[in-house]
Amino acid sequence: MSPRFTAHVDTFARDHLPPPDEWPELRFDLPELRYPERLNCAAELLHGRPGDRPAFRTPDGGVWTYGELRGRVDRLAHLLTTDLGVVPGNRVLLRGPTTPWLAACWLAVLKAGAVAVTVLAQQRPHELATVCALAEVRHALCDVRSLDDLVKAEVPDLRIAVFGGDSRDDLLHRPAPDGPFDAVPTAADDVALIAFTSGTTGKPKGCAHFHRDVLAIADTFSRHILKPVADDVFAGSPPLGFTFGLGGLVVFPLRAGASALLLEQAHPSQLLAAIEEHRASVLFTAPTAYRAMLAEAEGHDLSSLRRCVSAGENLPAATWQAWHDRTGLRIINGIGATELLHIFISAADDAVRPGATGVPVPGWEARVQDADGVPVPDGQPGLLAVRGPVGCRYLADPRQRDYVRDGWNVTGDTYVRDPDGYFRYVARADDMIISAGYNIAGPEVEDALLRHPDVVEAAVVGRPDEARGQVVVAYTVLKEGAERDAEALRAFVKTELAPYKCPREIVFLDTLPRTATGKLQRFRLRTGAGTGDDQG
Repeated sequence: MSPRFTAHVDTFARDHLPPPDEWPELRFDLPELRYPERLNCAAELLHGRPGDRPAFRTPDGGVWTYGELRGRVDRLAHLLTTDLGVVPGNRVLLRGPTTPWLAACWLAVLKAGAVAVTVLAQQRPHELATVCALAEVRHALCDVRSLDDLVKAEVPDLRIAVFGGDSRDDLLHRPAPDGPFDAVPTAADDVALIAFTSGTTGKPKGCAHFHRDVLAIADTFSRHILKPVADDVFAGSPPLGFTFGLGGLVVFPLRAGASALLLEQAHPSQLLAAIEEHRASVLFTAPTAYRAMLAEAEGHDLSSLRRCVSAGENLPAATWQAWHDRTGLRIINGIGATELLHIFISAADDAVRPGATGVPVPGWEARVQDADGVPVPDGQPGLLAVRGPVGCRYLADPRQRDYVRDGWNVTGDTYVRDPDGYFRYVARADDMIISAGYNIAGPEVEDALLRHPDVVEAAVVGRPDEARGQVVVAYTVLKEGAERDAEALRAFVKTELAPYKCPREIVFLDTLPRTATGKLQRFRLRTGAGTGDDQG
């Protein structure tokens, strides 16, 4: 850290970083990662682009040029500092559906030297109250349509400015100084944003990321794997409160001088229509959405797509193959983490291998190790450990010592490294099922189930069993009208996998429980929450 360069007047974020001896080792091996000591990432993303080039697009055909975006961001930054009293280092909550105005607010907060805390529009009052308490948030910019739950959170001393409404007090209608806003000269290692984990298994963790981190994810994964061009149109389903969406729909397109189509609603059918209508070329979404889009793709022109990125959960080989058969496109699989901001293992083009995640993205290192931190031989499963230009820094949280060990970020994923350096996902470390002495990876069984033509979604967990320790239980969603025949489905799995991996019980559901960001909530299945009663 370089405290002498900090521009933060409010030093809460820096003061609540882990002690230096608990940080992971950071690596800046690529020339493009050697940033100056003073750096404002919002200014870097906004400036140096032709003013008439499109930056953001809206579903109704509207376009914000880079010149218009800069002007609106500067106006918001003036309001933040002169009207709302925000000073560098203050945490500012951002809440609303995915729109250009929400993205502009995020950029304005960073340009003003404050710390962005972007939350999901779906989060409920108690969740919002927890986030605000952990980050000591006292300012919020909120889409008027997402205001009610934020008010109900009753955050002490929270000053809320709404945007998108008709009131004279609306942020977009308030008078503001004219002219450019000079970006606050933040340090490269001043905190730019605090991204909170979903908190589905406990108290959420705030992940502090620096201004240089925001650029580093673009200068590694986007630059070397995605390889965007200025004419690209980015689109996708992840919200901006999810770092997968923040990178894919704001940081990456702006860093490349490209544009992004920002969709308030991005269900599979809406994505298909938007890709066709707006000629999107780069798509970011989750494996579940790719599979759902396949069922509805007939009649849609997807020829504009040239890049399809999948993350958020494991991409089954069957989904990859089906998408390739339908579109001719090789999905770019990747693993990322909120703790590391974005994707750090991936592969594209001819380097893609169905069923494998890929290799470390340039600028990153990865290995597979045992519980004691000792690397395991190729072909043997173990814990994935990574390090690179971005690392985990929890906000005042003792769980930092669990995630960072001996300088490595230990992600909680079980992986196998092949002899040629490719990394293959096995399971989340807590998703390994041990039954009668056999180690069974739930995602492997899910992949087999998904190869059945009637299965739309599948989730596999272990259930305690007195005789076997655990037994394999599969939760499945079938195509509409398909017969719920558990024995036939079990027989199919036995043709795909060794018999000991076959589910002892199959439960049919109408939907699987997921978080607001689309991640499967296996813990709800383990505890029996969110399950149906059609079993076999």
